[in-house]
Amino acid sequence: MRYSYLRNIVLPLLLTFSLMAAAQYETPVQYMDQISKGTKDILVKNLYYMSGMSHGKSARKVEKRRMELIDLINDTRINVSAMPAWKGDKSLRDSAVAYLKVMNIVFREDYGKIVNMEEIAEQSYDAMEAYMLAKDKAHEKLDEANDRLSEAYKQFAAKNNITLIDNDSEIENKAKIVGQVMDHANEVYLIFFKAYKQEAYLMEAINNKNLVAIEQNLNSLKKFAEEGLEKLKPLKGYSGDASLITAARNMMNYYKKEVTKGPVVTDYYMKEEDFLKLKKLYESKSAGKRTQQDVDQFNKAVNEINAAGNKFNNAMNELNREAKTALNEWNKTYNNYLDEYIPKQGRQ
Repeated sequence: MRYSYLRNIVLPLLLTFSLMAAAQYETPVQYMDQISKGTKDILVKNLYYMSGMSHGKSARKVEKRRMELIDLINDTRINVSAMPAWKGDKSLRDSAVAYLKVMNIVFREDYGKIVNMEEIAEQSYDAMEAYMLAKDKAHEKLDEANDRLSEAYKQFAAKNNITLIDNDSEIENKAKIVGQVMDHANEVYLIFFKAYKQEAYLMEAINNKNLVAIEQNLNSLKKFAEEGLEKLKPLKGYSGDASLITAARNMMNYYKKEVTKGPVVTDYYMKEEDFLKLKKLYESKSAGKRTQQDVDQFNKAVNEINAAGNKFNNAMNELNREAKTALNEWNKTYNNYLDEYIPKQGRQ
């Protein structure tokens, strides 16, 4: 399924430091560096958390990492809050504190809800879409707060004649890659998942022998598969790798083929329904009261239901084999895609 990711969270943050008196900051650059020197530490731990989920671990399994990140954010906020203003100007310090407050809320509250949503995301397309949307909204909050903090740095630099150099670090570049890869993977996954869940509803209707539901779900599956193929056409994979798109396209084509087997299923269940009625009527008569016409009609019905049953079994066996192959290939491709492009970040 889909996993959490970093966007361009490139933030000048403080990890821990020994507080200095205002006089010890001889230049505004030193003051700004003191606030920003923890950038790598926060980003590394954040990337460590996100990377874990992107490489096959659920949000629940990496809860410890989220808690560690929250503790780090809180410690940093306390230290930044205790810093003096720069010659009476507290705007940069307060902007950093405000960002850290937002970050704390997002990872404590928003991601706390996301962890719970993950547990039910697989139950329906709507639940999965809501789960992904919640993660997107959480990242939007971080992005907006980051923009405000970046603006505060620019204003502080301008007021103090400092030239800022835009030079992303290795960790920051890794964060961008995670965002780009997962944006694509999530988009393709939602297309796949919509048809995947619809097929599950179809299988449920088939198992329940509900002819009306079978017909409805066949129509919906065909619609979603065709829509999925159209949505896949304009997509481009990360770094030109279209393997995930191809795997999703193969799944859509499988679902379209599955729909063509629908008449075999409905024909069998209709014949079965008629046969059971005839069988009940036939058995209600004693052997001595059955006419030759009754016997011939029943034998004909037995042959027809057996033939329909064979076609049904053959069709279902074929679909089951192809479904297993297609799903295995999809899962393999999805996991390989993430392993190939998502940077792996070890514990710090």
